[in-house]
Amino acid sequence: MLFSFSKARPLFGLDIGSSAIKVVQLRETRRGYHLEKFGIKPLAPEMIVDGTVMDAGRVVDTLKELLAEQKIKLKDAAISISGHSVIVKKINLPAMTEEELEESIKWEAEQYIPFDINDVNIDFHILGTAEGQDRQPQMSVLLIAAKKDKLNEYTSVVAEAGLTPLVVDVDAFTIENMYGVNYDIQENEAVALVNIGASVMNINILKGGMSAFTRDISIGGNRYTEMIQKELNLGYSDAEKAKMTENPEAVNPEALSAVINAVHAEVAGEVARSIDYFKTTSMQENIDKVVLCGGAANMKGMAAFLGERLGVAVELANPFSRIEIDKKAFDPEQLREVAPQAAVGVGLAIRKLGDR
Repeated sequence: MLFSFSKARPLFGLDIGSSAIKVVQLRETRRGYHLEKFGIKPLAPEMIVDGTVMDAGRVVDTLKELLAEQKIKLKDAAISISGHSVIVKKINLPAMTEEELEESIKWEAEQYIPFDINDVNIDFHILGTAEGQDRQPQMSVLLIAAKKDKLNEYTSVVAEAGLTPLVVDVDAFTIENMYGVNYDIQENEAVALVNIGASVMNINILKGGMSAFTRDISIGGNRYTEMIQKELNLGYSDAEKAKMTENPEAVNPEALSAVINAVHAEVAGEVARSIDYFKTTSMQENIDKVVLCGGAANMKGMAAFLGERLGVAVELANPFSRIEIDKKAFDPEQLREVAPQAAVGVGLAIRKLGDR
């Protein structure tokens, strides 16, 4: 969706998150997609903090190790970014051709972007045209802007690992791509895609398979760890284990459950506010379902808690559900366990240069 840098060549999906790097390589076939490569490698917590690369050298080394482990030979990657350095807005403009919009988008965008216009890269996607209130033709445009310094952080890491970042997308749109490949799209169905990463949660509400609302919120899996450390007086590694272990040792289970549920409530509150805002601005009466993905989607009790809070069906995403899997090369059970973490990577791996 966002920025492309060169001519079309085979790409693989490279998802550099705050807590792990994920790689996904797909091959398009007549029947759909076939999974060729998939791997995850964790990052130490101090390497990328709240989406900012703090130790580029170690991130590059980890990425090189992952590429070697997965035997990825492709050099061209699709990557993505999210958070406060990325602005996505739906705007209405007088109808014009794409070429005319290409020339004027910088000036049109200036009033919507809270950064210096010279500090951002801008892209757009024309959603459609309609008659405005003054009966003049209007066009609905999705405007995307990303701060150049954030882009440079990630593209530099990728380049130092010997790769070429041919495409830079936005996390919220990658999960939309993943959903479109793996799920049936109903014409009037409203679906909230919620991607909960380590430091950022992306919400993308689709209406009839098209993005109608996006929002990035600075809360994620790290919030659970921080609160467990604070409330239960644990070190980082013990808090991480307590967060993910079914019956952690030397931790009061009731106290742990109370902390986790408190953070569940924070996350659910942010999702509920986003959905309420979408309903108010779009005249949409309800959301048909919520699809959860990201590393924190597997937090114990998260889906049930969110479903109860929102009063809507909540399911975990399976980005491999309609992708052909060689059971000799991949353990299906293991893939199911980590599937929610692969959503962004799969969405990137199906990207082609030049598509929008």
